[in-house]
Amino acid sequence: MLFNIFSYQQKEQKHVIAWQLIGSLLFTAHFFMLGKYMGGLLNAVGIIRAVVFLNKEKFNSTHILWLIGFILVYFASYLLTFTLFGIEFNFVNAVVEVLPLIGMTATTVAFRCKSSSQTRLLGLISSPSWLVYNIVSLSIGAICCEAFSLVSIIVGIMRLDAKSDGNE
Repeated sequence: MLFNIFSYQQKEQKHVIAWQLIGSLLFTAHFFMLGKYMGGLLNAVGIIRAVVFLNKEKFNSTHILWLIGFILVYFASYLLTFTLFGIEFNFVNAVVEVLPLIGMTATTVAFRCKSSSQTRLLGLISSPSWLVYNIVSLSIGAICCEAFSLVSIIVGIMRLDAKSDGNE
């Protein structure tokens, strides 16, 4: 939880991503232990995503195929949630399980951005999506994480972005 919260206070985007990598690693185990497979699967993919974006030059992570590939894996995770993991497909579950997909897509787009300020702005899409999913999942730790992350994003925007001259 702390790794995700403090990630938004980092000046450099690579530090934002590195902190979130550790958070994804821990939340992968957390969600699988709760039986919340969509959250677990997406956080596992988030680990790989963070490694790719931490090594932008090596993996050419700004190439559009990475974005498309990750989004396809997110959709595959969505489908696996209802097939392999046997979550009942109904309207409520369909909506709830798509929320982290939205959050992960926003974060993936954010990681492709060149600045930490853009990453923080896209966190305003990702974090609320995960917050609702976490509330429905009754994950107290994850609820706290996203609530504090939202505050951290806003503080980071005010502290680092509103005062900056646009040069990062």
